[in-house]
Amino acid sequence: MQHIAVIGAGSWGTTVASLAARSVSTTLWARRGELAAAINDTRENSDYLPGRLLPDLLEATSDLETAVRGADALVVAIPSHGFRAVFKEAATAITTDTPIVSVTKGIEQDTLATMTEIVAAEAPDHDSSRMGVLTGPNLASEVIDGQPTAAVIAMRDADTARSIQDVLMGPTFRVYTNDDVVGCELGGALKNVMAIAAGMSDGLGFGDNSRATLITRALAELTRLGVILGGKPTTFAGLAGMGDLIATCSSTRSRNHRVGVRLAEGKRLDEIVSEMKMVAEGIKTTKSVLGLAVRAGVEMPIAEHVGQVLHEGLHPRDAVLSLMTREARSEH
Repeated sequence: MQHIAVIGAGSWGTTVASLAARSVSTTLWARRGELAAAINDTRENSDYLPGRLLPDLLEATSDLETAVRGADALVVAIPSHGFRAVFKEAATAITTDTPIVSVTKGIEQDTLATMTEIVAAEAPDHDSSRMGVLTGPNLASEVIDGQPTAAVIAMRDADTARSIQDVLMGPTFRVYTNDDVVGCELGGALKNVMAIAAGMSDGLGFGDNSRATLITRALAELTRLGVILGGKPTTFAGLAGMGDLIATCSSTRSRNHRVGVRLAEGKRLDEIVSEMKMVAEGIKTTKSVLGLAVRAGVEMPIAEHVGQVLHEGLHPRDAVLSLMTREARSEH
């Protein structure tokens, strides 16, 4: 691969573009022309990753067709609520065998579709084996600062997955491959809901035992749903499941965790959202996850209580009490 296009200049899109631009020329699409110009002029995305120098092989543009035409692979880093519209436009400028990688960890609200399902729907003639996801415990600021971590590229075409692995792999960013696109994608989306719950626990002043219990039971929930929807059980024990869940539920840098903390402090959801520059996918994904759970007939008590806090006015402390006083049962 000689050229990569990354669609979306938020913190993670910019980080992935920076990883690629260490070895190949990379074009980063920003919705706002002034942001693209600033990135090119200053070699910095001051809106989302201030103080980080971007590689020379990275060039930004606000022209979507210019960004994607001729790319050897397309990486899409658009929030779930805008993913379909932007990808639909970008798809007209790529060939049917161009690898497409989603790094968006969300589920579309109206359709309950994952991002790769959106890709398949909007590009029906495209080679589906070259559609995949990049996921794992990847907080953008830590990755771009060179702190050691790992990710997984999930794609059914093993040769293409290895090509993308080669582009993104670096001294502090280890990339594994996996053919379980469904499991990897669902792990990344479902954990955001659980991170809000973990933030609520921390915001209420509960300690390590509480967090460990919540993360363990959250993993059981997302695994139950993920397996019924077609994912492999082992995937949820790996980077896309357990790894991402631990990072997002434990880090104060996690946007979804921050939402939970603020809710526990008594802030209204609209206040929290207005304070944030970037999207916390878990807010929108919660309804979608609960919709998928109802469709699949899967019980997800943690996700249900997060939904009640977000959308029905339940206080986080009452949510915890409700969870703890549920009928006792076997762990399995």
